[in-house]
Order: sequence, then C-alpha cells, then structure tokens
Amino acid sequence: MKRRQFFELVGMGAGAAAVLPLRAKAKDLQGVLSHGGVPNFPVAEWQALVDNGWGPGEGSAGPGTWDGVPLKSPADPGLAGEGPFKPEWESLLAYDAPEWYRDAKFGIWTHWSPQCVPEAGDWYARNMYIQGQGQYDHQIAHYDHPSKFGYKDLCAQWTLLNWEPEAMIERFKRAGAKLFVALANHHDGFDTWASKHHPWNAGAIGPKRDVIGAWAAAARQQGLRFGVTVHAARNWWWFQVAHLCDKSGPLAGVPYDGRLTPEQGADQWWQGLDPQKLYGRKHGIHENPDEEYVRNFYDRVRDLIDRHDPDLLYFDNSGLPLGWAGMNIGAYFYNHYLKTHNGALDAVLNIKQVPDNLAKAVVADYERGVTDRIMPYAWQSETCIGEWHYNRSLLTNHKYMKPVEAIRWMVDAVSKNGTFILNVPGRPDGTIDSDEEAILEAIGKWMQTNGEAIYATRPWKTYGEGPHAAKSGAFAGGSTASLDAADIRFTCNKRGNVLYAIMLGWPTGEKFQIQSLGTASPLHPGKVARVGLLGWAGNPEWNQSAESLSVGKPSAKPCDFAYTLKIEFA
Repeated sequence: MKRRQFFELVGMGAGAAAVLPLRAKAKDLQGVLSHGGVPNFPVAEWQALVDNGWGPGEGSAGPGTWDGVPLKSPADPGLAGEGPFKPEWESLLAYDAPEWYRDAKFGIWTHWSPQCVPEAGDWYARNMYIQGQGQYDHQIAHYDHPSKFGYKDLCAQWTLLNWEPEAMIERFKRAGAKLFVALANHHDGFDTWASKHHPWNAGAIGPKRDVIGAWAAAARQQGLRFGVTVHAARNWWWFQVAHLCDKSGPLAGVPYDGRLTPEQGADQWWQGLDPQKLYGRKHGIHENPDEEYVRNFYDRVRDLIDRHDPDLLYFDNSGLPLGWAGMNIGAYFYNHYLKTHNGALDAVLNIKQVPDNLAKAVVADYERGVTDRIMPYAWQSETCIGEWHYNRSLLTNHKYMKPVEAIRWMVDAVSKNGTFILNVPGRPDGTIDSDEEAILEAIGKWMQTNGEAIYATRPWKTYGEGPHAAKSGAFAGGSTASLDAADIRFTCNKRGNVLYAIMLGWPTGEKFQIQSLGTASPLHPGKVARVGLLGWAGNPEWNQSAESLSVGKPSAKPCDFAYTLKIEFA
C-alpha cells in the first residue's frame, strides 16, 4: 500500500504523508545494524518504524480488540465509575450533546508543550530522532546530537516564564471564544498537569506548575467552558524512533537517548527519572501495547478527569483508544460528570472517524476538516492558524492563516451543525506572537458585529447556496478557501423565525441576491417580514419575488470579511 493510500485509509488525508520522515534506503542501514546500533530491528522492520509513526496495529487489530488491546475489561468493576454508562457503545448511545456546546460554536485551543521549545513546528519530538529530517538538523545545530541531548532535555527548557493565563484567556474571550481547550499531553508522552501516575509532567519538570490547572481556573473565572486534549495513546508507536541511531555519519550506530536507564541518570539533572517512561520501552515493531502501558494510560486520563473536571475531553484517535482503557474512560467521563454536576450531563467527548451509527454517542471531530452537508448530530471542526506547535518561521514569513480564511471556515462549519475550534500555538515562554494577536483581534472584531448569526444558532433547511462547496472529511477543510462573495451560508435562531444569511464576501452588484428565499423556491422559505444588515443602522430596501430575495447594499461595508443579513419571517 502506498503511503498516500494508507493515510487516506486511516483518515489522516493524503497530505499527512508529507510530514513523515524522509525514506532512507535499506542499504544505508546495513552498516548501522551490523555494528550494534539497534540489533533487534531487522532492516525491513527498521524502515517500517521510521516510515510509520502512527503505528502498526493502530485501530482494530482483530476481533474483540482496538489498537491491539482487548475490548473486554479486566476484572475491575470500578473502571467505568458509578453511573448509568457502561463501557459499551450501546450504552454510550444514550448520550446527547449538551446545549451549551451547541450554542458555543467557537472555541480556541492551544498546543503548548515542550515541543514548542525549539520553535520549529510539529512532531519535533519525533523528527529530531530521524536523520534526514529538517528538525534533526535543527536539533544538532541548536542543541546537540540526540544521543547527547534528547527530548527529555528539552522538557526542562519549557519554562513558560512570561505566561499569564488569565490575560491569555481574556484575549481569547475578546476574540469571541466561548470554549477554551488545552493540550494535556501529545504523542511525546509529557503530561502538562501535575500527573499522579506519570513523573514526566509539568508540575515536576519545566514550568513546575500544573499548567492544566491554571488554564482551567482562568477559563472558568472568565465564564468559558474548559476542555482538554489527550494524544498520548499513540506514544507506544510514535516515539520508538528515540531508541534508534544515525544510519550514517560519524555517530552512525551510536544509540539515541531513548536507550537510557534510571541508573545512567546519576549526577544528571534528570536523576531519579526513567527516560523509558517518557519515550516508552523499546519493543518489536508488531508488538501491541502491553498491560502496563494500557493501564498507565487509563490511570493518567482518569487522574486528569478527577483533578480538573473538564467539560470537554478529546482523544486524537479513531475511536476510543487502546481497547478497554478508552471504552472505560469514555463511560467514566460521562458518569463522573453526572456525579460532579448534579446529574447534568453537559460533557463533550471527542473522537475521530466516527461511523454514522455511533455518531450520537460522542461529538465526532474532523481534524482540519468539514462536512459537505448538515449533520444530524453536533460535530466539531478543528484547525490551526499555522502548525499545531509553534513554528517561528510562520511569523518571520507572515504565513499564518488569514482571518478571512478562519471566518469562512467557521461559518461553513456552523451552517452544517458544527462547532469550530481554532488552534493558536504558543511560544515556549508562554506568550503568542504579534501576528497571532492580530489574527485574534480581527476575528474578535468580526464576531462583535456578526456573533448573533453564530452563537446559539441552528442549521436552517439548507446550509447555503452558491457555486462553491467545501469537500467533506478530515484534512479537507482547506477547500473552504474556494468560498467567496458568490457563496452564502445560512443559520437560524432556535425558534426558527429569524434567518441569518452570511455572505462570504462583498458582492460586486448593487444588491444581495438570495435564490433560496424566492417564494417559488422548493425550500418553501415563507414570507419575509423584515430585513436588516448586521453592523449597519440603516434600513435596506428589499423585495421578495418568486425568484429570490433581493436586498439593496449600503455604500460602505459594515465590517470586513463576511456580511450578515438578518431576515425575519411573518
């Protein structure tokens, strides 16, 4: 199977293959393997390991398993907690997405972890161990060879010295966010809270404070809902490269620091810590996660829930991860929320690649994606203004997503029953850069004028009209860039008597034309009684004919990027 086909199959999209390591030739590896670099990895398996960070076995690996882990729970009746939800899909289908989430529509997310330290973009912790990757070269140029200075050492340099969570949340709130989501851990395995079951955590290393706890307190103090994202289930496969070595050059065959043991930490800054707990133990390429790994994952996520009681819990996985662990955590999250919120199930559980028959059990997440239709259940579209982890070159070259692109993406998602989450990556000192600030300010200004058409709205009879349409699926959200002034998206209030027609650009003609609102339209829109333009105090001239609703344009735009007609029916 070609790499592009594989990523399409698992839902990452063909473009995801581009972020994977450059392919080394097998003949280049022979010398490494012959003089003891990693003697337990045959050449073919070595190559598979370097090429695939998502991992053989991720997903269903046979009947009764998921991610190579049995779905049947161990003999521990307390794993799912006390309450009505059981670790079974049939039980989770009793869930309904909460009203607050369906009303929020817009949230901001931050990927803040030690991978931000080099300011060199996504998957740094993995790619710094792969000779031929740009981040490997960056590591050597700015720090040292990964046999001498590894990711564990970067963890200590993630300081957040200038971090002011209250001020940052205030900025996100001004941008229009009703929900804030923080990274609890990434595939690197570093927990950003004071984890009870994992020594490599922010309470003990780096900032030496419970980052998740500080975010949660700041968000709740300012009236935002709070969520966390968990990506560590993939650590089993993703970080095996830390056990490898260079395939050529003066240090060929010298193992990277993933080989280190606690005993080798004597007199080092990491004395008393076990690097294997961060990188994962070395294992065979086809070996499924073992019992210790799965139980530790379960314990860590349960600790995260117990300590910080998030409103939203997101897994970066197709389905609930790691067999019985994910299924029990899903049930536990719902049961725990009922217990701590007086019987109200206002929790949101996100996973990816959700089949239609299970869509009611969770809130399906579309990474960097949208849908091509109105979905029957609430769903989530998420993307980033740049890369997930901070990359300074995007500031230097001014290559972030433009505000108009984010707004069009959000409007398209909301018109189809979605909620839009925008990631804003942070610098290692706890700040964001000037371009990011400007983007947030522009979005916030637009929301001040047009938020009425976004917040607490629901889909109308059709999501929109116009010559352009977004493609459906994960990693297809970039197709919203084709939307322009010829395209319209609809939302309506909960009563259904006010329609918002959001023009995704300023039309060139003298009037706004909406064919879906013609009296002869097959949508049977009803008789229009009043029309206004959000952000403009005047009363536009309008006429509803059989063919369309036409509305006169003012001489000046009321805002930037997209423009909302408020239409009331008789």
